[in-house]
Amino acid sequence: MTADAHARRTVEQLLRVLDLDTTQARTTEDIFTGSSHPMPSGRIYGGQVLAQSLIAAERTLPEDRAVHSMHGYFLRPGDASQGITIAVDRIHDGRSFSTRRSQAYQNGVPIFSMIASFQDDDPGIEHAVPMPEDVPDPDSLSPDEDRVPGLPDGVRRMLTDRAADVRHVESPLFLPSDDDRVAHQGVWMRMRAPLPDDQRLHRAALAYLSDMTIQESILRAHGVFWSLPGLKVASLDHAMWWHRPARVDDWLLYVQESPNARGGRGLAQGRIYTREGVLVATVAQEIMIRVPDVES
Repeated sequence: MTADAHARRTVEQLLRVLDLDTTQARTTEDIFTGSSHPMPSGRIYGGQVLAQSLIAAERTLPEDRAVHSMHGYFLRPGDASQGITIAVDRIHDGRSFSTRRSQAYQNGVPIFSMIASFQDDDPGIEHAVPMPEDVPDPDSLSPDEDRVPGLPDGVRRMLTDRAADVRHVESPLFLPSDDDRVAHQGVWMRMRAPLPDDQRLHRAALAYLSDMTIQESILRAHGVFWSLPGLKVASLDHAMWWHRPARVDDWLLYVQESPNARGGRGLAQGRIYTREGVLVATVAQEIMIRVPDVES
């Protein structure tokens, strides 16, 4: 299989996961069903269920009323071998804003719960924090899977088979590195192949990407890497604000930092920019982190 064909296949797999089915079953909620990516850990990738929950909510709204914020909690680990049921509660519809609650279920219990707000496009005051200067261009960096010698075959295959091309400005954190212990990093990312022009799909795909690597600003501050024996990391909650439209099949810079870690939890924040420096979204996530035998 050629590289281009492989890239298209990975993105087509993502699009199938985001293409939810609408069921005929209804209570007071809209009911959708979906599937998951196979995962080596057996657990559902958090960004996937986040994106699916957003897609389900947007299915209950007019196309021109776009999401501007969401706040969600990861309640239980999801099983990637099982289907997902998503229930959407139409909490409020106003003249300019709508509110939806999406809950994703497996085996009758919620694994993810989200409230999102949607707004018509309105004029108003505008400003944005500028993109950092002197960031290497993504074309000058190699994909993560090509930058770390000695990766286990399973990890390398997982990176190659994901729909996103991810390129760390610093060293990727799969194995130990000699990088400074700093609580910040930059990551370029984009989908490996073009997506349809539907902005709802691009917003959901951006949510999918937003859960990828943001935890690493916490790990990097303490010299921790993903393959550290005994390391336990789990996302607790996730918040995201969409500021401006963008395509996720174009390069985006994810600027990440961690302002705090304490009590077995770490907080990470991120800003997502287009290659031209337009601020697209802001993200915040808190994680549970257990680090064995490593000084803080």
